[in-house]
Amino acid sequence: MGAKYEMYKIMNSLVAEGKAVLLISSDLPEVIAMSDRIYVMRDGQIVAELPGQTTSQEAIIQHIT
Repeated sequence: MGAKYEMYKIMNSLVAEGKAVLLISSDLPEVIAMSDRIYVMRDGQIVAELPGQTTSQEAIIQHIT
């Protein structure tokens, strides 16, 4: 298995233990699939908080641009 798969296993294990995990990525499908909440940053400021897994790439991009 690849490194990303191993990372996902570790992250899911931590979440199952009730721990918070901060994922920073520009891979939007990955962010949507792995997140409960998505914070969008632009110019060093949080500009949006979106629900994970039910939001779209388009919604994220709208806040980025």
